[in-house]
Amino acid sequence: MAVSWVERIASFLRSPSKFLSCTTAEVFLVEVLREQRDDRVTYDVKLIMLSPLCEYPTLLCPSACAGEETSLELMSVFSNCPPKHTEFRCQLLLGLTGVLVATSCVSARSHASQDFLELLLRLVQDTYYDPHADASSSPRSVRATACECLRELEACCPGLLSQHLELLNGLRQQENSRHHQALSGLYTLVLRNAVHLLARQTGAGAESLKALLGGNAVSAWEAEPDSVKPIHRDAPLPSVLVPIGAVPTLQTGPECKELRSILSSLLEESYLLTPLAQAALLHGLTEVVAMVSGVSPAIFKAQLLRLLGTSKVCLFHSTLLMKAAFTDSLFSAEDEAFVLKRLVALCQHPLLATADKLFYTDCLLHFPENRPIGGADGEEALPVLLTPRLAAALVPTVFNDTASMLARLKLASLVYLEEEQEHGEDDRVRGGGGGRGLVYLYDHLKLLLHIVEHGDGRDQVVTFFRASFLFLCHFSHMEHYASDLQRRLCALYLQHTRLAPHILNLVDRAQDGPVEPGWAVDLLRSLQGAVVTAGVSPSGLSLTDLHWHLRVLARVAQEGQIGQASTVDFLFAVTSSAVDTAPWSGDWHLGSDSLAVCRQLLTHPGLDALLCPLADVLQHMASHHGDTDIRDHARLYYTLLTTLSQEKLGGVLALRATAAAKEGRQDKKRSLSSIMVESEDLTSALTVHRARMPVFQLVAQDHPGFGRFSEPTQTCDDDSGGPDADVLSAYRSQLHSSSFASQISLLYELRYTDASPPGFDQLFSIHLHFEPTDGHYSELADVCVPCLFRERTSTTPPSSVTLTLNPRAPYPTTLRCSAIFTTQDELTWHSALPDIQVAFHQLFKPLPAPASWAPDLRLRAFEELWDEFCRSGEESGEREDPSPDRAVSLLCSQLGDAELEALVERHFGPYLVADQGDEVGHKVLLFLPPGSHMLLKITPEEDAVQFNMATDNWRLLPHVNSFLRTITDWEQHNAVGS
Repeated sequence: MAVSWVERIASFLRSPSKFLSCTTAEVFLVEVLREQRDDRVTYDVKLIMLSPLCEYPTLLCPSACAGEETSLELMSVFSNCPPKHTEFRCQLLLGLTGVLVATSCVSARSHASQDFLELLLRLVQDTYYDPHADASSSPRSVRATACECLRELEACCPGLLSQHLELLNGLRQQENSRHHQALSGLYTLVLRNAVHLLARQTGAGAESLKALLGGNAVSAWEAEPDSVKPIHRDAPLPSVLVPIGAVPTLQTGPECKELRSILSSLLEESYLLTPLAQAALLHGLTEVVAMVSGVSPAIFKAQLLRLLGTSKVCLFHSTLLMKAAFTDSLFSAEDEAFVLKRLVALCQHPLLATADKLFYTDCLLHFPENRPIGGADGEEALPVLLTPRLAAALVPTVFNDTASMLARLKLASLVYLEEEQEHGEDDRVRGGGGGRGLVYLYDHLKLLLHIVEHGDGRDQVVTFFRASFLFLCHFSHMEHYASDLQRRLCALYLQHTRLAPHILNLVDRAQDGPVEPGWAVDLLRSLQGAVVTAGVSPSGLSLTDLHWHLRVLARVAQEGQIGQASTVDFLFAVTSSAVDTAPWSGDWHLGSDSLAVCRQLLTHPGLDALLCPLADVLQHMASHHGDTDIRDHARLYYTLLTTLSQEKLGGVLALRATAAAKEGRQDKKRSLSSIMVESEDLTSALTVHRARMPVFQLVAQDHPGFGRFSEPTQTCDDDSGGPDADVLSAYRSQLHSSSFASQISLLYELRYTDASPPGFDQLFSIHLHFEPTDGHYSELADVCVPCLFRERTSTTPPSSVTLTLNPRAPYPTTLRCSAIFTTQDELTWHSALPDIQVAFHQLFKPLPAPASWAPDLRLRAFEELWDEFCRSGEESGEREDPSPDRAVSLLCSQLGDAELEALVERHFGPYLVADQGDEVGHKVLLFLPPGSHMLLKITPEEDAVQFNMATDNWRLLPHVNSFLRTITDWEQHNAVGS
């Protein structure tokens, strides 16, 4: 059983939805909780079984009621677990926390969450509870886990522990074990949330804060009426150190001795914590001081010396957060200069990782200044104290890695941009004074270009183009450098045409980014000239060069302010020179690239001047290109060019659609072309329209109750009908024969829906398509219905539909249905139908026994199957079950004799294998394709009717229980109504 549960949990974690398709979340949760209470299951297996509750609490507990019941069960398991199983206890506490938080039991202040909170507080206070608390061999501690659970509850429901501040502070001060860090972190979070909520209350002051710090109620929602009750929230409180608005302030005046004492104690002991725990503590205390006006930021002064000399990124980040919060109230000008110099040194420290150096470089761009000059919060700007001399150590070099080099280039560009603004244009061009830094940056960019020209590494190419974009973002307004970079990029392209995608991407980004608007257009114009010059002799170009040249010209043709006469001349030269012997004459890719250029030219504003030469190019391609598809497209473009006006041509090629929603008809695209007068009607006739709502539906053909959706008994010739015959062997042999088909046929009628839209009175050639929503059934064949009329006459037959299901597993399912049909106006429509629900009782079939069997043989088969299933069920209780799918069950219901007889006749008539007058009651055998059985013995007792069940598939029990409860309730209701 242990191995089976390990496999089941692994299967659930792999795909919860697939796992729950064979059962229900409620049944699975009940089984898990039952095994948790079973003393025969080892705690290693119980630990594994907690994983679903920890990973998917809302899936197994979808409601607050289910979450509370599950929590009570788990707390009972915790109370009965021996203390030596520390790992299981810790995981159980984590699972309880997840369930209570996910199901909103904590925010709703349920009894289960209150009991769990009291349990956690007892665990935190009991220093003798965890016998392995100080043992190095113990991987986890119950007390430490309880602290983490309390932190999670407080974070998800701020103010929950605000009435326990005095208790938590006392525990923190008394603790001298490794739990001191967990208690300090918990207390800091509770204190921060309590002060935050108190600061948002109207009229709160020093007395309220004093009462809050001394609070020690049983629970936050059971505090005394006159005590301070913070405003409870169901979500974590946002940080006050980010630009989200005004910081809530608690006006306390100088009377904050208790709070200052607590903060000083926490800061003095902070060096005992790990760096991450120290950073979290400093962040929380910084927020507290920022919200309480009576506490001076100078309380952190004693910690600054240690923090400024740290090599831990998290602690340095906390220091910068304090600087952003308090500026010159805590940091002097000397402190600010020291922090800035230290940042510059850390950005280039050889022993630091690249990620750390990138972080410090980013801190320089977001440095919190004591007295910032302009700039909004969060924007990148250089600090005033970062001079070019100080930043000289951060200039980029080719020996830097890509990320560091780009970050340094960005920083240096900002530095030298300010320097350039302080000096004149002439001084920059001469390379003296303030322009020396800019000259260095451009030389560095040229060096990267030289590496790309003589290398083929992708990383070097990407780095160069990113560096070029950064340079242009800051210095594209300087014509000397911008034009020189254009010239060098054109030369680079002619040398390596494969770099065309990178160059065109740079053009696109430059047009979208903060680059001078005309730079990208000038580069494209230069590329056009370079391509046309290189293509004077097209026969000398390689296929690869032609491919990229045409791609570049297609992009150039998108710019309306660039003349395209040279582009058309290039196309004509390419298409007309030595066309019979050119290697590209039959190449589809180059033909498609040529057509792409032509298509862009067709929408160019200067098309009137290009009309004749472009028509010559298209006509030549339509007549002489070696590929049929290219010739057809060229002929189409030629027809459009010579037939349509420029306005209509642009509308056709740009697919400009106009809404034409008139007279309740659907929106449609209207072409501007007038080649075909009937184009609109032709488009409608060739389009499959979508109905806005279902037009018709499939209605099951049976009475509104529970129908007898079953095929006639499956027959198979068999002569083994003697009294000594092996009934089960004969029965099972015919189940495995090739002629046996485990199918279910369901009969439906096609009817119009009540809210069917008008205009669909007569439908023809209805093609129905079905899609199962799970893997329990094979794909269904499509069904065709000849017609459906809204007004049927006496001679019109009903539109019947028979669905044949091939089950892989006998479970209820949902079928999605859609239809394609034709209306009287010869338009084709697509409509989604309401989903078809296949209920559990629709899968019932009688015993598929051979046709030669007499009733006594059917009864013998029932009895032998019953004995076999019951025997297996008893063995499974002893955990020696050779076939674990078999099971037995019992359901009792209060039914009278008349009600019982009506129930059996109405719902189990075709499935009876014994007479109703039999003294042992009614025996029912349900066969559920493809090969499952459900056996029922229905016997009336003195006070109730017993439904004894035996099956070879225990997963069917939840479904059959639900079915039996429904039909018994239905019979009782009918009896009362009559």
